[in-house]
Amino acid sequence: MGEVVKRAYKYRFYPTPGQADQLNRTFGCVRKVYNLALEARTRAWAVDRQRSTYVQSSAWLTEWKRTEELAFLNEVSSAPLQQALRHLQAGFAAFWDKRSRYPRFKSKRKSRASAEYTRSAFRWRDGQLTLAKMDAPLTIVWSRPLPGGAEPSTVTVSRDAAGRWFVSLLVNDPTVKALPPLYTVVGVDAGITSLLTLSTGEKITNPRHERADRRKLAKAQRDLSRKGKDSANRAKARLAVARIHARIADRRRDHLHKLSTRLVRENQTVVIEDLSVRNMLRNHSLARAISDAAWTHLRGMIEYKAAWYGRTVIAVDRWYPSTKTCSACGRINTAMALGVRVWTCPGCDAVHDRDVNAACNILAAGLAER
Repeated sequence: MGEVVKRAYKYRFYPTPGQADQLNRTFGCVRKVYNLALEARTRAWAVDRQRSTYVQSSAWLTEWKRTEELAFLNEVSSAPLQQALRHLQAGFAAFWDKRSRYPRFKSKRKSRASAEYTRSAFRWRDGQLTLAKMDAPLTIVWSRPLPGGAEPSTVTVSRDAAGRWFVSLLVNDPTVKALPPLYTVVGVDAGITSLLTLSTGEKITNPRHERADRRKLAKAQRDLSRKGKDSANRAKARLAVARIHARIADRRRDHLHKLSTRLVRENQTVVIEDLSVRNMLRNHSLARAISDAAWTHLRGMIEYKAAWYGRTVIAVDRWYPSTKTCSACGRINTAMALGVRVWTCPGCDAVHDRDVNAACNILAAGLAER
């Protein structure tokens, strides 16, 4: 691999009350600037049919800071505010290229509380990180070391719904290098009973992280529903629900990281289905199980790790009948209910496990596309 990979290292940290107050104000200002810029750009298009740019929105930010109503924007570092405008510009670029929907306003309760600091807005010295407008470095829990000599290019600070604080350091990571080439290839069929079924015949169990904590989560949500609106007890109950969700998400993410790393390390080519998870979630009978499986997150991990380590990922068309096609003779069995797990091909009498057969067909279709 010729180029050095940029990699984000994420850590928990524990801010002082003063740091927490400064960061919370920064999160609010970032959200405010993003929404103001989105409103102004939308109005400019609706009235004058003009596409506004990042440069124009940056000039608007300067004007907003001079007003009495928005003077509080001067109390936080300007770098996260400028980064919010850049993120909005990226959102519009994706919309114009028809890669995403029109940018939406950020909600105080639902949007991610985060702020991104560029190199001019933080000091990195002797392994200690000090953000702009702060006198003391952050107290970071270094759960794993940064690469030797690494210098962060950007720093993203965030607070999740469970009240945990995180800092993500983007660095050049020379330790990520292409792995030795292999001759092994694998087809992957995503499922619910088994999270993944491989063309080798192996089935990877679905941990069903959400189901494991479902009763505890339901009780916490019932407690939340009984609390008075905007009361201190409701805030505590909301935090309890958020902590259960965070625990579920952490376990799921850890499992997907280990699984994706294994698939990429053990195979030169990984063939997957190009699933439309958003459409599949419309099936209300399966939506909860599909969300818990997190196939989209797993695919994203496989793809970026394959790019890191010199592997190949092939996505097979979602309309390819991998389940109904006999991997032995190629005949398509048009009638097959979802509950049928083992079936016999009418053409060649081959007996197939539904998921293993699909994984074999996915592998064959992917290799045929190369």
